[in-house]
Amino acid sequence: MERYVAFDIGDKRIGVAISDPFNTYALPSETYFRKGFAADVAAIAKIAKDKGATTIVCGLPVNFDGSQSVQTVKAERFIEELKRATDIPVVCADERFTTMMAHETLISEGMSRQKRKNYVDALAAANILDGYLNAKNKKGD
Repeated sequence: MERYVAFDIGDKRIGVAISDPFNTYALPSETYFRKGFAADVAAIAKIAKDKGATTIVCGLPVNFDGSQSVQTVKAERFIEELKRATDIPVVCADERFTTMMAHETLISEGMSRQKRKNYVDALAAANILDGYLNAKNKKGD
């Protein structure tokens, strides 16, 4: 059975989301607080394995016009190491607007700025995975 795990890779935190059993929508799961590059790659590979991922979806941060940014390069470096650290296939998905949408959702729910830090990345990962699943399901893969 297919199971997708998505990661929103940031400098300080990595948001985690998983697909529902039918792969129709994403569920925010947790926020991983970064400790160091090698430790982070190993921890993220372990999270994907522990959650039974058959595919890992990583958000790729690009500028609004689709061009690369400093964050794109950082994320690509992390993703390349993640591919080496796991035998689970890793794919990239456009993450434009996902963090902004997550912030707007949490603000609309009246969540304090401090609490949002703990949830925004997992919600952004869920937005990334939702976009990926919607595109995949439209194609009928």
